Amino acid sequence: MLIAVVIGSIAKSVTGMGLPVIVIPIAALFVDIETAVVVIAFPNLLINGILGARERRSWHETRDLPMLAVAGIIGAVIGTLLFVNIPETPLVIAVIVAILGYVVLFFAHPDLRTTPKRSRGLATPVGLTAGIFQGAIGISGPIVGSWIHSYRLSRSAHILSVTTLFTLTGLTQLIVLIANGELSGRVTASLLACIPVLASIPLGTWLRTKVSVRGFDLAIIAMLTVSAIALGIETFV
Repeated sequence: MLIAVVIGSIAKSVTGMGLPVIVIPIAALFVDIETAVVVIAFPNLLINGILGARERRSWHETRDLPMLAVAGIIGAVIGTLLFVNIPETPLVIAVIVAILGYVVLFFAHPDLRTTPKRSRGLATPVGLTAGIFQGAIGISGPIVGSWIHSYRLSRSAHILSVTTLFTLTGLTQLIVLIANGELSGRVTASLLACIPVLASIPLGTWLRTKVSVRGFDLAIIAMLTVSAIALGIETFV
């Protein structure tokens, strides 16, 4: 689990996503899924806040963030309140299908991108869906990552966009979990997980500066593919 946290943190620092999609499926092999989601909530919030703050100068290059953020917060409240009351498998299957569909489209149409007009129309439902998944199963990275990647923003703007959305939905999720008493007895484990997360950020940030634009795109696609595989293993194995 420690190795998974380190790998997930490095991947997160490079691509803006990776911590929950790597750690939660592996942690779920040893503890129940609810515990895995709760324990990783605070470390994930911490690393998103740090990475987003570092790229804050790229705010003018982002797109649709206010709409995505507001919808994401609302969705996170809904998803967290439904945390133990909705079946997880249909949600996971839907995410896996969406990821694989986007990966296929990426390689079939390398220049595929979402236009500003189209993204404005879809930003609210996408943000709402991502928030619900974040609250319900602790993983919204595949949805946010593929959607923001389709914008084809600069590297810094991409990282700022995804980490801002993850920070806001993750904070909402954490507040609702605390209010519902879900963090009781799990605080120590959640705080301890912050140590390897913080230690891994410098290496991941350095690696990001060493990859080309194409390499950055492929790293995101690889992370999306890994997330689909991890979710499949968690759900069906």
